[in-house]
Amino acid sequence: MIKLNDERKIILGIDPGIERVGLAIIKVLPNNKKKETVIYSECFMTDKKMETHKRLALIYKKIQEIIKKYSPIIVAIEHIFFSVNQKTAIVVAEARGVILASAGVNNLEIIELTPNEIKQSVTGYGKATKADIIKMIPKIVDLPTKSLQDDEIDAIAIALSASSRLRYQQV
Repeated sequence: MIKLNDERKIILGIDPGIERVGLAIIKVLPNNKKKETVIYSECFMTDKKMETHKRLALIYKKIQEIIKKYSPIIVAIEHIFFSVNQKTAIVVAEARGVILASAGVNNLEIIELTPNEIKQSVTGYGKATKADIIKMIPKIVDLPTKSLQDDEIDAIAIALSASSRLRYQQV
């Protein structure tokens, strides 16, 4: 199990998708005296007109670049749940598989979180709304000054939830 006193204390949070992938790197602090810090976030996009395998390759390459640059100790990723559009679910699952493979190639620990776990961790309520999450994120983490897209906020929330889970497991 990863311990939060590891020197690197970096978590890569990922909100998986095929067209938009939310990415965030947070630096985890060993105590709660200061807010954790987002040191990188992005909404990585692929072109709808590209073939799926080329889009997946771009996602794989992007994850590899981020891992190489920031050396996270953990990749936190959201479980996906779809009940309506099965075609979208399959393609997002393929993107998620590429992301997990990228983490696996680098021997990184994976933390998978359900949407309700993320909402509970960030807001204290498992059925919180997107607005609730957006409101809470700046209270828990120091954010970059740039404007953030929804996918980035989701990735930040995922990384924070992984950090919270680690803290809880180590108590």
